[in-house]
Amino acid sequence: MRSGHARARAYVQRVWETACALVGSTTSVESRNHVHEALAALRARIEATPWPGERGRTALRVLLAHLSFAEVAGGRRHAASERQTAEAAGLSRQTVRSAYDNVLKPGGWLQRLKVGRGAEGSVWYLGDGLNAQPVLVASRDQTTQRPPDRALEEWSSPETATTADIDSTVLARLMPLDAFAQQGLGSSALLILSALHANPQQDASDLIATTAISRATAYRTLRRLKSLGLVNAAGSLWALVPRALEGVGNSLAEAVTQPATPTLGWERVAALCGTAGVGVRRKAAHAAERAAYRAALEHLAARPSKAAVVVQDGRLVVVPPVRGDEIPPSWHAPGGAVIDPSTGLPVPGWRVATDGRLIHISPDDDRSYDELTTAHQQAVLAWESIA
Repeated sequence: MRSGHARARAYVQRVWETACALVGSTTSVESRNHVHEALAALRARIEATPWPGERGRTALRVLLAHLSFAEVAGGRRHAASERQTAEAAGLSRQTVRSAYDNVLKPGGWLQRLKVGRGAEGSVWYLGDGLNAQPVLVASRDQTTQRPPDRALEEWSSPETATTADIDSTVLARLMPLDAFAQQGLGSSALLILSALHANPQQDASDLIATTAISRATAYRTLRRLKSLGLVNAAGSLWALVPRALEGVGNSLAEAVTQPATPTLGWERVAALCGTAGVGVRRKAAHAAERAAYRAALEHLAARPSKAAVVVQDGRLVVVPPVRGDEIPPSWHAPGGAVIDPSTGLPVPGWRVATDGRLIHISPDDDRSYDELTTAHQQAVLAWESIA
């Protein structure tokens, strides 16, 4: 308003148009069931999206961890810290941060709305990915990519297909286990197990299509899983051994997957892979980091704040600390702010000066002290009349 009523009205109009455009580009949430349907559609989209390379498979684990947080929060907007995500995905904090910066945020899957501070985690929003198309069929019910007729020997030129088909629920429950750490079975084993759970009896070419992993990685991972007694081969077809994922998922496609604790000795598998205790050590390191961070915050809070300075006649003048004992106590607010007696809320832009007078602070304010005093007297008269 100091710039004039016309400029103020034009500014408010621009903000209003921006808000209308933003709201118009979003989908309204009508009920909690609508939220669950939207998250289920997003899960199906993630399952049918290829995640090639080790970087892509790592990003998938991080994204599924955020999807589980969003399901608990009841919407795409949710709070999660890097350490919390690392523990849920079974990855290191540095790996999670790399997945954010290199894949998920540039790809439109995750957006950080607010950076976490203190004991609060960052606020995130789950997106649909760039150039995302609606998924008509859930990938767990039916394979989204089938190899062509083998008699024609027609295969696409890329080594991996453009669609995938995995059971992300099983993958999300397996990924925090020590057996699937980066130095153990890794993310490729997670994808193969979840793909075989979604569609049993697949050959190597089918798995390459449904998991979007390379041929060499697929054969190497299958041989390792077979040596551990998790999968077996009948001719060219691969399948999970009976009760391989007992407690994690049901091998029947039409059955409902129930949450439970794995019962096939994943600790033994982790010991064979040399990754036993990785999760415990990671949680202990994160707990120590959190304790050190809170101690640092308490130390900073206990220290006196830095003295404020202003430039006057070309030199720096130290501003004495705020002392507000010369105005009514009911007007005081923490940090030297002023409470409006008519509303009981802090008034933005007003402070209590060292002499107890009200001063209006503004970056563009160049009024003299006498002008500020006059404005103070007018404000006092107006507020006293309201009170």
